[in-house]
Amino acid sequence: MRARTRLALGAVGAVAAAGILAGCGDAGSSGTEAPAAGASGPGCAPVAGSELIVLEDDKALQNTDNIIPAINAKAANPEMIAALNKVSAALDTSKLIALNRAVDIERKTPRVVAEEFATANNLTAGIPASQSGSLVVGVANFSESQTLGELYRIVLTAAGYEVRVQQIGNRELYEPALEKGEIQVVPEYAATLAEFLNGKVNGANPPEISSPDLAKTTEGLRTVGEQSGLAFGEPSPAQNQNAFAVTRDFADKYGVRTLSELAEKCSGQATVLGGPPECPQRPKCQVGLADVYGFQAGSFSSLDPGGPLTKGALNQGEISVGLVFSSDGAIATS
Repeated sequence: MRARTRLALGAVGAVAAAGILAGCGDAGSSGTEAPAAGASGPGCAPVAGSELIVLEDDKALQNTDNIIPAINAKAANPEMIAALNKVSAALDTSKLIALNRAVDIERKTPRVVAEEFATANNLTAGIPASQSGSLVVGVANFSESQTLGELYRIVLTAAGYEVRVQQIGNRELYEPALEKGEIQVVPEYAATLAEFLNGKVNGANPPEISSPDLAKTTEGLRTVGEQSGLAFGEPSPAQNQNAFAVTRDFADKYGVRTLSELAEKCSGQATVLGGPPECPQRPKCQVGLADVYGFQAGSFSSLDPGGPLTKGALNQGEISVGLVFSSDGAIATS
């Protein structure tokens, strides 16, 4: 779905940080690292399968990366925010997965997928066409952001604006453009943007303002956003954050549906964790699994950040559990 590593891996202030802490081999390496210290049990060997499911983060390792509309403060008004909030309210993670599946797997365009979703969910109902003028919705260079941008275009057009969607690139490019008013709206991720702005406003390595609590994350985001000339709509229930996936066949064989169950039943030599090269050093990846859940993999396979290498290794039975993005179109929702 994208070529980026979620900031929630633990590198505060970074956006596309793949390889920053490449202590475990190059991305795409098919080998595995030596067994982790403390992985003394038998573990759970990989099980191939065509369906991937996300294990529940029942102890809240990850911070709340809910979708949220970010708006240039000078352009924002209550009518615009109300229209954007219609998108937030219409989405949850399962629906976001379905949108991504339609684009990334079924190969529809983001514009077509957004229009189909808007029609099916009566997204523009009740939006008064009371506004005028031109707006630019900026989007990042991955399909989910583009689909969300098209949804924003639909509701803002219904509100009376003349709207254009413009792909800009990564956050280092589009966030300054949003502050300056060169673009007016961007679909964003609450925890990731909070820490990005936290680093800009409060300097290098400030205390985290995002958390597993969405209200706290949103409060922190609004605080640093105000200092950056940004306003925000309401966060959506839909999230795109780091998650750990297994095949459905693996989950059924070993009886695991949560990360606590994975730690209890699968810590040990046969268990292979897969993810980006920096995962073993990151507090939201292997370090966090050990610290929060007590999970110890027998070995680590250096792959990619939630991309085709990791998903392929799960499908083919090369790794037991892999780091993915929670809204990936390949994730099964039932």
